[in-house]
Amino acid sequence: MGIITWQDEGGTHELEWLSATDAPPPRKIGLADDRTTADAAYRILSQGGALQWQGDYHNARQLLQALGRRVERSAGKGKPATRKSGGSANLTEIFHRERLARAQRARLLGQLLVPCEPGYRIALRRAPDVATACLEAYGPSPEQPFALSLRELLGVIGAHEWRQKGLEVAALGARIHPHYGVFAPIRSEYLDLLMQAPLPAVPTRLAFDLGTGTGVLAALLARRGVEGIVATDNSPRALACAQDNLQRLGLDGRVRLEAADLYPAGQAELVVCNPPWLPGRASSALDAAIYDPDSRMLRGFLDGLAAHLTPGGEGWLILSDLAEHLGLRSRQQLEDWIAAAGLRVIGRLEVAPRHPRAADASDPLHAARAAERTALWRLAPR
Repeated sequence: MGIITWQDEGGTHELEWLSATDAPPPRKIGLADDRTTADAAYRILSQGGALQWQGDYHNARQLLQALGRRVERSAGKGKPATRKSGGSANLTEIFHRERLARAQRARLLGQLLVPCEPGYRIALRRAPDVATACLEAYGPSPEQPFALSLRELLGVIGAHEWRQKGLEVAALGARIHPHYGVFAPIRSEYLDLLMQAPLPAVPTRLAFDLGTGTGVLAALLARRGVEGIVATDNSPRALACAQDNLQRLGLDGRVRLEAADLYPAGQAELVVCNPPWLPGRASSALDAAIYDPDSRMLRGFLDGLAAHLTPGGEGWLILSDLAEHLGLRSRQQLEDWIAAAGLRVIGRLEVAPRHPRAADASDPLHAARAAERTALWRLAPR
């Protein structure tokens, strides 16, 4: 929580600031209402200001959409023509440029603010009831009036809708219900790989699922007949989400959840890890499922695997090779890390992506996405 402050004809005003992503409170605050044009709002936001909305809720949503279109037009004007070489160095450059543009867009659009009353009542005309969605994302309401980003609020509402209806997982034959800030298993290729890989030759009485997230991999292991599973995560949101899903599936008696940075204590016949697939700094909880600073989780899994396997056990690394096609990490580097951890590759399954972006030729990173493969590496100690 922080404080935002602004001035008008009535004097100086302040509100508490709430952000699920720990974004700092904006410092330069102006006012906007139904008379504010998108061009005027864009000028203020692009110069580092923020706008506290005082008009109709639906008009605020329309303004946010109009601002998004202006951001896209501005980015298109300033973007250098994409070169056709297709080399990894070029793709690396494009990737960093695209990611920077997305971050700048998020920062600018995140500066349109809405006022709220205690109990998560949006203090605007025609505002919807968002109390349940906000309670899921933020926890108990502040006791004083506060402000939050409209863009973030819309994300909170969308996450609540996903949580309510769930996501059908064909490999599981059931729905997974992602919580706010927990990465949803939208791409199913890696889930299919886990169901196809042969279990270790030794009886698989215990498995570890590292970085469980929604709990979907732990649920799939239970469906495959693994007797007991310990699923870990360092995110309280993820642990709560996994608990919810396992209870819905009637598998909470088979899976024990544990707060841990990576490994639980002890050894298992099978250790499964699906780490973030791109090295880089995460800027949000959802980003942390995609970006792994210095490949910390990947290397931690590899370095600790041999010590956490029982004799005859296996480690399953589920990892996209998109980083290789973007020039962010080489295959040789990954294989060197595997060898340095005292491990050997005893099998490998891979699958091509099936998500729409892999077929979108207009995507600046199309060459990398079309070449991407997700693999399940079966690893064992040397």
